[in-house]
Amino acid sequence: MKRIATVAVILLAISTAAMAQPGPGRLERVRKAGEVRVCIWPDYYSISYRNTRTGQLEGVDIDLARELAKDLGVQVRFVDSSFKTMIDDLLTDRCDVSMHGVAVTPARQEKLVFTHPHLRSGIYAITTKTHPTVKDWDDIDRDGVVVAAASGTYMVDVMKAELKHAKLAEVATPEAREQEVMSGRADLFVTDYPYSRKMLARHDWAKLLAPPTPLAPNAYAYAMAPGDAEWLRVMDAFVARAKNDGRLLAAAQANGLEAIVELK
Repeated sequence: MKRIATVAVILLAISTAAMAQPGPGRLERVRKAGEVRVCIWPDYYSISYRNTRTGQLEGVDIDLARELAKDLGVQVRFVDSSFKTMIDDLLTDRCDVSMHGVAVTPARQEKLVFTHPHLRSGIYAITTKTHPTVKDWDDIDRDGVVVAAASGTYMVDVMKAELKHAKLAEVATPEAREQEVMSGRADLFVTDYPYSRKMLARHDWAKLLAPPTPLAPNAYAYAMAPGDAEWLRVMDAFVARAKNDGRLLAAAQANGLEAIVELK
């Protein structure tokens, strides 16, 4: 019996030691695989947008993801994601990093880690040029006005706090915001600077409403699953290099986002 017990103790010790051994870090896995998997939201104009005319990906974070891959000496593989699925996609290892203008919010920081920011944008609104009563920002928070916001975006919490009279309609997707306004079910929708550029470029009916002072300017950064300090350092170092060597500014200018680039 003593021998059996001794063997059991040894096997338990071996098992415990094996469990305690850390697996390869993400940087090692990326290099071994020869690719870095980058989660994107392919509907984010000027950020990570799949052009409906060409089928090609474009935007500041598409450009920088390709630069990241060059720096790492690997290929880039883009993985379609969204703000609603991003946390799960990172935590279940569908991608190594999310690079699609992710706003750094307290709720997301509870689950993920972030690089230093590379963009910063506040909240804007889009309504119709022919709207009978909503003409400027001051017309938004009034009785009877319906404001649409996309679920999973930080705009939802901001507008819940901002609106005292208007009604907030939370919709499933960013595209649904436009449909709510075009159908007349909502009077306007809230968005950020990059998406507002898409609306003005693509829709004749769209009118931009800007707040008199910046509303909830938020840092945008790259998000990763927690627990790998080396990978965070690698990504932070890439952001710092891109700021210092001009690649970030060049990518922002190429995509019309120089107004919100964060170079500090």
